Amino acid sequence: QVQLVESGGGLVQPGGSLRLSCVASGIAFSIYGVSWYRQPPGKEREWVATAISVGGGTTYADSVKGRFTISRDNGKSTTYLQMNSLKPEDTAVYYCSMFVRGVRSWGQGTQVTVSS
Repeated sequence: QVQLVESGGGLVQPGGSLRLSCVASGIAFSIYGVSWYRQPPGKEREWVATAISVGGGTTYADSVKGRFTISRDNGKSTTYLQMNSLKPEDTAVYYCSMFVRGVRSWGQGTQVTVSS
């Protein structure tokens, strides 16, 4: 059973930075892609970024491209989301997610609030 635990959220001023972490357990982490999603208040959950399992490839939503960086440490079964130049519209609950053996699993989420 896949378990995902996010951390690192908080309150930050516009233009600031945060780094989110997500630790996975219960799977061979290195062989699966991992993604970050977010759900702004009152809106649908949306995809943010993905790091594939091999080759180090990454993809980003247009809204975060150039500001956010997804990375992974397979030895620690951990994925990170470095968020720079944060904007109020980045305020959301951020979730990490993995699609393993036909099932998409989610963490509990971590709140990011960008406000002055």
